[in-house]
Amino acid sequence: MSLGKVLVVEDERSLSEALVRKFTHEGFDVMVENNGEDGLSTALREKPDIILLDLKMPKLDGMTALQHLRKDTLYGKDAKVIILTNSYDVDKIGEATNLGVFDYFIKSDSPISEIVTKVKDRLGLK
Repeated sequence: MSLGKVLVVEDERSLSEALVRKFTHEGFDVMVENNGEDGLSTALREKPDIILLDLKMPKLDGMTALQHLRKDTLYGKDAKVIILTNSYDVDKIGEATNLGVFDYFIKSDSPISEIVTKVKDRLGLK
């Protein structure tokens, strides 16, 4: 039985593969996209329980993808999103918060186990 659907939108292949391995091992169904455009499309089509979203990506950056996601009144406006980035940009953190994202991980500082714990917490799993 799956714990839920996780969408990883991350262009750094080694990180996305590590996240897929860890979340799959934990019992989640995992989908991966490597750019914001495909990530947005998959999110709206598959309606994952939570989205892990990188900010700097090809085709459509994560913040723009998030802005488009929030315009979708059926799923996107309330979708659970966790930002993954290497940016310490306070303005970006503030913008993400204004778009309803309260979890923001600096990739280089965050072990994958910590990200998994936060996802489980956000989904009400223990």
